[in-house]
Amino acid sequence: MLTKKPPVLQSFLSLVSRRASHLARQQYDVIVVGGGHAGTEAAAAAARVGAETLLVTQKTNTIGALSCNPSLGGVGKGHLVKEVDALDGLCGRAGDWAGIHFSILNRSKGPAVWGPRAQLDRQRYREFIQSELLSTPRLTVLEGSVEELLVTEPNPEEPGHHRVTGIHLANGSHPILASSVILTTGTFLSGSLFVGQTTSPGGRIGDAPSSAGLSHTLRERLGLRIGRLRTGTPPRIVKDTVDLSLTNLHPPDSHPTPFSFLNTHTRCKPEEQLPCYLTHTTPGVDRVVRESLHLNCHIQQDTKGPRYCPSIESRVLRFPGRRHQVWLEPEGLNSDLLYPQGLSMTMPPDVQLRLIREIPALHRAEIHTPGYGVQYDFVCPTQLSPALQVKSTQGLFLAGQINGTTGYEEAAAQGLWAGVNAARSALSMPPVALSRTESYIGVLIDDLVSRGVTEPYRMFTSRAEFRTSLRPDNADLRLTHERSHKLFEVRCVSSLRYQEAVRVRDGLQDALAALQTLTLSTHLWRKKLPDIGISESKSTILTGMDLLQYNNVSFEMLASVFPECLSPYMEFSQRLNIEAVYRPHCDLQKKEIERIQKEENMTLPQDIDYFSLPVSLSQEVREILDRVRPSTLGAATRLQGMTPAAVVNLLRYVQHTGQRGRRTHRNQPDQKEEREEELCARNASLPQ
Repeated sequence: MLTKKPPVLQSFLSLVSRRASHLARQQYDVIVVGGGHAGTEAAAAAARVGAETLLVTQKTNTIGALSCNPSLGGVGKGHLVKEVDALDGLCGRAGDWAGIHFSILNRSKGPAVWGPRAQLDRQRYREFIQSELLSTPRLTVLEGSVEELLVTEPNPEEPGHHRVTGIHLANGSHPILASSVILTTGTFLSGSLFVGQTTSPGGRIGDAPSSAGLSHTLRERLGLRIGRLRTGTPPRIVKDTVDLSLTNLHPPDSHPTPFSFLNTHTRCKPEEQLPCYLTHTTPGVDRVVRESLHLNCHIQQDTKGPRYCPSIESRVLRFPGRRHQVWLEPEGLNSDLLYPQGLSMTMPPDVQLRLIREIPALHRAEIHTPGYGVQYDFVCPTQLSPALQVKSTQGLFLAGQINGTTGYEEAAAQGLWAGVNAARSALSMPPVALSRTESYIGVLIDDLVSRGVTEPYRMFTSRAEFRTSLRPDNADLRLTHERSHKLFEVRCVSSLRYQEAVRVRDGLQDALAALQTLTLSTHLWRKKLPDIGISESKSTILTGMDLLQYNNVSFEMLASVFPECLSPYMEFSQRLNIEAVYRPHCDLQKKEIERIQKEENMTLPQDIDYFSLPVSLSQEVREILDRVRPSTLGAATRLQGMTPAAVVNLLRYVQHTGQRGRRTHRNQPDQKEEREEELCARNASLPQ
């Protein structure tokens, strides 16, 4: 099964509202500002939940554009794509449609840290995303630039100092009202482009800069703490001018692995996939970088850039004399360009050409588009709740690079979750949260809102405490099914996806039960499978599940010996092999997971005065708690500067106030039934 072919691009553009005066309505449940990876996922998710949604973007033909590397997934990032897909997001299915080179990174290590990745065709990806938005009910797209947010007095019954009620467009048209607004501005928030010593306003080359009024509203009117980050992109190289014989060929996997749990295969056939090529920098590259530093104002700035995807200038200065990898990656099946991953640079275009020609395979290369750097504003994410709503401002949600992250996958994950919660807020439903014990999305959001960022945040598997449980292969069971009591009921997860998750869950459970019923002595197992490494001295009863934990045993082997009871489950063979390996580790982690979930269920009031709290806390800890205002005790434990003693004292306070609250509730039996239902609804929204 594979998602149907999208309609042509022109059909999408023809149905887009070009001006606000053409809109059928001037009020929506949710407005999403920005059409990148965060914005598209946010708009689609909000509409799926049931909110009338408006997506506002400066250029409709760049919706779903891959601004930098045309790729998706990787180590840690692939986990996010699988989870976004499990929650009915777009990017996984788009990757399956547009992928032209599929591979599993980290395959030499355990499956828990495998990184599904694909090189993408830029045009196919953009067309798929635009087609999905076109076919999404309750979603309208408007081409325009947002001048500022509409800010009013807050609802006194809810926490917050302000309330956002809509947007003003730069063209001076009538304001557009909404219950929730999601900002997904990417690198466009007060963005500046850098090439050599030239600076110009903008967030992406070829696009107009965003309105300065939006940054002013966030900083001055709402009083949010704003920081500055930077990133960059490499020059695009004409493929026919590269001597690929001087590179190392890296073919894709012979059998492409789809991102989406709904797909059994990818659009690109195995034999149609394109290879990537590996080459390296030379001492000549170092020389050109050092000789041109005085011509490069971007690299001289103190603004923090991405640690794990640095420019070639940063690499040379940080690691002098080192040989750096450069991957030459295709930009599309019919594209004549190569993307040189590892050569992000901001020096003048003529110097960029000198630099790349210091690499033997590129000694005659021509540049199609020069590389450039971007600096942009971001909002310190500790000012957000786990629902990605600004704590001090009712109705305002943020997602993507505006929260200090880097990467398509991190943006898509935030966008989806902000879209879900913005829609729920607009529809008078309580927020939902994902725990870091159940998803990488939960890890991402918790890291942002609890710890903040000092440099662009990128997801790695090492950031998750429970990697053996949070695997790419089981994201559908962790999220589509296990979260169904919250998400399926509000239509974030479609009926089709939910039914497929139930089918897979039942099939896996039946297969595991069948494996458990296969009980033989070690002597009989050795007779049936003489090549397995069971010790001669070992004499006990083993199940089929026990056998699968041996390195040289697979489900396929067991099915060949016991076809009558195992052959019906061959479609789950790889998942069963992985499940058998990790099940003992997951069982050992259950108590720790339960402890963290218990802490995360202990909420901390957002209006609490930490400076007058009658608890033994140092002044430093009180300042940390007052500045970040963690939503739960679990989030408080992960704050930098929180001591074990402070956590214990805070726990005692939470337990004491909780008991006092229960006593008060028992003494007030005549409370309104509506209030009880509201409390039940709010409790149901907490992570379980």
